Amino acid sequence: MKKTEIKNQPTRPATTARGQRAPRGVLRRLIKTLFEFYPVLLPITLVCILINAVVSSLPAVFLQNVIAIVDESYKSGDWNAVSGRILGLVAVLVVFYVISLIAGATYTQLMAVITQGSLKKMRQKMFSHMQDLPIKYFDTNGHGDIMSYYTNDVDTLRQLISQSLPNIIVSGITLLMVFSIMVYFSAILALIVVVGVVCMVFAARAVTNRSSKYFLRQQVTMAKAEAFMEEMMTGQKVIKVFCHEDAAKADFDKVNSEIFFNARNGNRFANILMPLLGNIGNVMYVVIALAGGALLLSGAPNISISGMAFSISIVVPFLNMTKQFAGAIGQVSNQINMIIMGLAGAHRIFALLDEEPEKDEGYVTLVNAKENADGSLSECNERTNVWAWKHRHHDGTVTYTRLEGDVRFTDVDFGYTPEKTVLHNITLYAKPGQKVAFVGSTGAGKTTITNLINRFYDISDGKIRYDGININKIKKSDLRRSLGIVLQDTNLFTGTVMENIRYGNLEASDKECIAAAQLAGADDFIQRLPDGYNTRLTGNGANLSQGQRQLLAIARAAVADPPVMILDEATSSIDTRTEAIVQRGMDALMNGRTVFVIAHRLSTVRNSNAIMVLDHGRIIERGTHEDLLKLKGTYYRLYTGALELD
Repeated sequence: MKKTEIKNQPTRPATTARGQRAPRGVLRRLIKTLFEFYPVLLPITLVCILINAVVSSLPAVFLQNVIAIVDESYKSGDWNAVSGRILGLVAVLVVFYVISLIAGATYTQLMAVITQGSLKKMRQKMFSHMQDLPIKYFDTNGHGDIMSYYTNDVDTLRQLISQSLPNIIVSGITLLMVFSIMVYFSAILALIVVVGVVCMVFAARAVTNRSSKYFLRQQVTMAKAEAFMEEMMTGQKVIKVFCHEDAAKADFDKVNSEIFFNARNGNRFANILMPLLGNIGNVMYVVIALAGGALLLSGAPNISISGMAFSISIVVPFLNMTKQFAGAIGQVSNQINMIIMGLAGAHRIFALLDEEPEKDEGYVTLVNAKENADGSLSECNERTNVWAWKHRHHDGTVTYTRLEGDVRFTDVDFGYTPEKTVLHNITLYAKPGQKVAFVGSTGAGKTTITNLINRFYDISDGKIRYDGININKIKKSDLRRSLGIVLQDTNLFTGTVMENIRYGNLEASDKECIAAAQLAGADDFIQRLPDGYNTRLTGNGANLSQGQRQLLAIARAAVADPPVMILDEATSSIDTRTEAIVQRGMDALMNGRTVFVIAHRLSTVRNSNAIMVLDHGRIIERGTHEDLLKLKGTYYRLYTGALELD
């Protein structure tokens, strides 16, 4: 296989989701979200972190006092007089360290709970929100990219919450405390430290600016790689059929090389940072030692808040504080890249959560109903197999309309984008119990019409009425509950055959599920499975044939027992013999229901009450099978084979 060269990436700004820089408000929003998740535990954890950070800054003060006492005893020659004071200071320091140990152990344990709990709640929040997104979102975004939210992006949050944020807080408090003590002891030496810190900040900024853009790109390319892998796994049979393995490997190498390029460069710059800051800290340590020694020898006055003169008790603790200060800055700088990656992941997650949910302004609901003696309908709690639309009017009155399955399109226009209309002036009706078929070449608009019935998409103009009610007024969940759909591409879920059939109606009993399978003609092959209805399916029913999977989809629609059925190429994957079996079941299933059928096999639509022939989003012919044959137009040519469907 030909090697894929790693090419330089374009020098565009580092991006996250949607090609934008991660905004500054992401960290604020993340912290706010964490407080929403853990309003009590998080403040307790922050207090423990504060105690731990403050105590870590105190040894310099104790060391200064101890050295001052030792210096005093050296000058006086009376060690016994000061030994008690030193032991007292040591005892106090031990108490502080015990408190710090308890606080440190507490906050690490709490952070484990907060981190994993926050990730769990974040995944729940994302998944819950994802269920409310419109179909359009999934049609326009790669599934692998969406999966990356739950893997790569959530993992960067784990590192940000559990490691980076606590380290930043501890280091920040330590820096503030240590610098305050430095200024208290000696403003002159503190000024030298400030100069060193400025050098460290500029160095850190120069390095992190270079590394962060690659880490951000790495996050985006990881999502791209997951989308690519998902696509390759889904299409593995196609890849093998067309001997596309080498080309797939080459394509993967390109995606993998992007990850390698960004990760290599990001880590290359990040790995420079700590040695660079460490050496600047060492230089600063040497300069402080030389400056402190020179000031001691020269007897120069000390400028400080404490008012103490230069002495060995100031210089020695100052050297330790310099090391501690440089180490804290190093810790902060070491976390910057992880923070950038975490914020990139958080930005992508919040971008998902900010996606506009599917709008539903419907107020007409579907309820169980019973027929009164006078023929009117009233709502009831028990299941009666009679359904009604509950319409609450603006004046407060409530009316009930029997669910019958009367569907009418009037002058409907539709486009997936405002710039391009794909359906033009669609007018049709299907009375209760009628079977309406759509025929036409690929892209003519057949499936689009059925997508409008269940409001996967909303129309641009015109009206669609269901039992005389504008479907925009019907609550989407209730509208879809009244429709049964069998798609050309069958989706089966991990679980038993029985569970997959029951997916159409979660309240259905085993007996009802078996009856639905018998109606669809699926019972025969199910009985021959290793465990019958308890056979477990995985991988979208990979252990079943395409025809068997389609039969289960038909059974799933049958158990829902809806008044309206939409069959989108429902028998396209079934052989001729099986089709005859299924057709009998389908006829029984369609009996008394309004049915919309999309079919390439014209033999399956001959008994339709009306056949609509579509071309480029327009209905060009309509009528019964016999009427259209007499017309000798497009349908006639399709039926006789003079014209092939694309």
